Amino acid sequence: MTRAAFFVLTALADQPRHGYGILREVEELSDGEVQLRVGTLYGVLDRLTADGLIVLDREEVQQGRLRRYYRLTDDGVAALEAEAERMAAGAGAARRRIAEGRAGTPLHGPAGLEPPTAPGLAGGLA
Repeated sequence: MTRAAFFVLTALADQPRHGYGILREVEELSDGEVQLRVGTLYGVLDRLTADGLIVLDREEVQQGRLRRYYRLTDDGVAALEAEAERMAAGAGAARRRIAEGRAGTPLHGPAGLEPPTAPGLAGGLA
């Protein structure tokens, strides 16, 4: 699942939204890291609709413009939950590795330099 698709599904997790509302919500949820263009958003919406993860909830005319509201399907909820679990598991693995690295001896010294080798059998450096 792409990052854009993940945040679009997340934006729709609590309520149906129209395109502009999805754009704003995605930007807020990602702390500004994901800023979708309108064309990109509608490509993602088309793909998620084709995959059965979202559906058109309703259409409204506001200020002479048609607004299409989208909502998650049950499959969309399941896909979002599965992706969130996958991401959490990956983050947990990364945190464990970081902690193990800090607790043990680093494999490389500063700036990627190899640490001195251990004394060899003759008492010199191997």
